Amino acid sequence: MLRALAIGLTAVSLSGCVTDGIVQDTSREAAKRVVTPIVVDKFPGGNTEAYSNCIIDNATTDEIFSLAKAAVTGVDQSTVNTVVTISTRGDTLKCFLKAELGSVTG
Repeated sequence: MLRALAIGLTAVSLSGCVTDGIVQDTSREAAKRVVTPIVVDKFPGGNTEAYSNCIIDNATTDEIFSLAKAAVTGVDQSTVNTVVTISTRGDTLKCFLKAELGSVTG
């Protein structure tokens, strides 16, 4: 009986992880659709796809969900400010630099 309960709880826990992963992936994709046009506007001539990935990769979970929400409700100044804030973080700037160096060398 305890073994069956443990197996059941494990299955429920794992399904939660899968669901969380799907929600997170979907949110990241929606957020990227919002970020990309902002990157084009704020960083003209930059490596748009790489910059967008850098921003998404360095966003907090709350920021990802906020950006994904903007895909439905529309982009406003707060959305732009969020993207700009993420883009000024050290790890994001390092990612931008790697993207640019990769495009030059590679």
